[in-house]
This record gives sequence, structure tokens and C-alpha cells, in this order.
Amino acid sequence: MSSLNTPAILLRRIEYGDYDLIVTLFTPQGGKTSAIAKSAKKSVRRFPGILEPFSRLDVVLAKGRGKGLSVLQEASLEEPFFKIREDIVKTAYASYWSELVYLWMAEGEPLEALYQLILHVLAELNRGGTPVEVLSILFQMRFLSLAGFRPNFDHCHTCKKSLDQIPHAVVVSDPARGGIACPTCMGSANDRPKISKGTLKQLNWIDTGDLERAARVRFTAAAIAEGLTFLESFVPFHIGKSPKSLKVLRTVRKELEKQVFRFTC
Repeated sequence: MSSLNTPAILLRRIEYGDYDLIVTLFTPQGGKTSAIAKSAKKSVRRFPGILEPFSRLDVVLAKGRGKGLSVLQEASLEEPFFKIREDIVKTAYASYWSELVYLWMAEGEPLEALYQLILHVLAELNRGGTPVEVLSILFQMRFLSLAGFRPNFDHCHTCKKSLDQIPHAVVVSDPARGGIACPTCMGSANDRPKISKGTLKQLNWIDTGDLERAARVRFTAAAIAEGLTFLESFVPFHIGKSPKSLKVLRTVRKELEKQVFRFTC
């Protein structure tokens, strides 16, 4: 049996039997890794309340020769990100990002750039210096690029007109063709998300360069709404799965909007 000491982000945990937990970790060199934490629910010495979602850990994993689960032998808490779990909105967004990684990544396939990306947005979410919606736009755009599904914003996929040549102020999301279409070509597709050309340019900006600088892109409220609507339909389409956490996130967001409306009326 070999062992591995590695940093890790805890993506999810489920109960297994009376005492054990099965945890899914995301590590920089080993990718997504599932492991069993034996007696984790009753042992206060080995895992004293540290196996919480979104936490950054330092773990020791033992891997046998077969195809069974790794065993989580040790874990130390490096960064709890506790301010995320104290806030229902932040928890909803972090759950969505974590589930995207969980659903898309294959077991044991490393992608260090994605590890660094989710670590960055979780740290910023915990710190609270950047609007959570902007962090979600940043994460989803860069997630799509890393996954090989970056939207093509350069031209309409049907008539091939470049974005600047399209006479309309808004274009239509066309996830099946990997990008956008002009309203003329999409015709009566009224159910498709619409997005302004200005918002598309901001999505392009946020997808390039330094993460810290990208998160400082200033979005209007309308651009944030357009960006989230576009990405939250585009991303699930291309990973081929609908995250359960996205439904929860939308519910939380609607409740927050209702509270704001009641407060301002």
C-alpha cells in the first residue's frame, strides 16, 4: 500500500454506514480523488470536525493495489473558509462550483489550473472583497476554457457575421453550436437567453490574464444578470449534466431578491 501527502479541497462528503464518511477531494496533482474516512463520525482525534465542504486540507491518502477507494489516513485543516458556510448565498455558489468540478472531472486525472482556480474563488468568496456574482462569472468562464468548451463570441454560427457586423445590440445564446447567433438567424427562438454585445466583451476580458485583475472587471447589474443567465445554461449543456446545486442556487437567489424587494418597497 502506497501513501500520498497532498493539499486538497473537499468537494463533497457522504455518510457511509454508522461511522464512516466517503469524501471527494480535489488535489493539484491527483485530480478528483474519492476516499473513505474510517470512523470519521465518531473519532474526535483523527478528524476533529475538519471534513467540511470547501475546506482546504493537507491529507495523507493510502492507496491499495486494487481499484477500491483510497483511505484517508490523516487530515489537517489549512484553511476552513468558515465564512462561506456561515452565509447561505455564499454556500449556494460554492456548492455549485464544487459540483461542476465533481461532475466534470474524471477520477484521478489532474488539472492543476482548475485546482488553482477553485482555490482562488473560494478564498475570495470567504474574504468577501469581490461580489459573489462576479466570482461565479469568473469561475464559469475559466472553467469552460479549461474544459475545452469556451464559447465562441467572435461570430454568429449560422451566417458567420462577426460580432461587430451584427446590427443588433443583443445576440442569442446558441450552446448547441458552442457560442452565439444573431437574432435574425435564430428567428423565433424566444426561449433562448439573450446577451448584449457589451456583456460578451466583458466575459472575454474576465477570461484572460491575472485572476486578481480579472475579478476587478466592473459589471453593471444588467450585465451580471445576463452573464449568469448565459453561463448557467451554457455550462450544464456542455458538461452534459444538470447540477442539483444550481436549482438550489436559483432558489436562494430568488428568495434574496424577494427580501430586497420587500425592504425597498
